[in-house]
Amino acid sequence: QEQLVESGGGSVQAGESLRLSCEASGDIYRRNNCLAWFRQAPGKEREGVAVINIGRNTTAYGDSVKGRFTISQDKAKNTMYLWMNSLKPEDTAQYYCAADTFASCFLALSETNWALWGQGTQVTVSS
Repeated sequence: QEQLVESGGGSVQAGESLRLSCEASGDIYRRNNCLAWFRQAPGKEREGVAVINIGRNTTAYGDSVKGRFTISQDKAKNTMYLWMNSLKPEDTAQYYCAADTFASCFLALSETNWALWGQGTQVTVSS
């Protein structure tokens, strides 16, 4: 059964780091070419954070996290990661992983109609 499960969220102080994990079923890696992280804070729209092309292992980032976050994958473990450094209070949000197939994984980071979603993990950054 296709499933995405996030983990690694928590409460940290500004400037600290966290690593989020997204464990996927084997079918997800076989059937999709894009994996991504999105986030949504209360009262705000869902925002694309980072995306990776599964086959090409190429990545792209939202402007607000570029230079601070790194998306990666371990295909052998069916797991995607988001390394978050230099965290800021404005990074506080519920973080979701998503999977789908698109012609352009990069452009899809601005879309919200991804086929598969995890249930989210909370990241809270205090100042």
